[in-house]
Amino acid sequence: MYLSPTPIEAGLRRVCPRCGKGKLFKAGLTLEVVETCSDCNLALARNDSGDGPAVFMVFILGALLVPAALLLDALVSPPLWFHAVIWTIAALGICVFSMQPIKAYVVALQFKHRPQTWE
Repeated sequence: MYLSPTPIEAGLRRVCPRCGKGKLFKAGLTLEVVETCSDCNLALARNDSGDGPAVFMVFILGALLVPAALLLDALVSPPLWFHAVIWTIAALGICVFSMQPIKAYVVALQFKHRPQTWE
């Protein structure tokens, strides 16, 4: 029997939702999930996170960047090109480094609430 990590732990560490040891993603910054866990042989490729991680990302970006952009504009009033450059870089940086943990979190939530469909 495995001691499953919480969905948040599995998401932050990007590991298998059942054993908490095997890596969830293939090497690099890809969102491609490995076929099976290298430790417990859970069929990870059977999951379907769909658009859930992207929707969470839109909400996170909106909650972080819109108030920041409004505050910067109210305090400094930079030109529009500056807004376009700075918020594009910020959005891309947030997306690149947080999509894997968010997708891993969604996969772990699916495993927690529907484990019978994974076997």
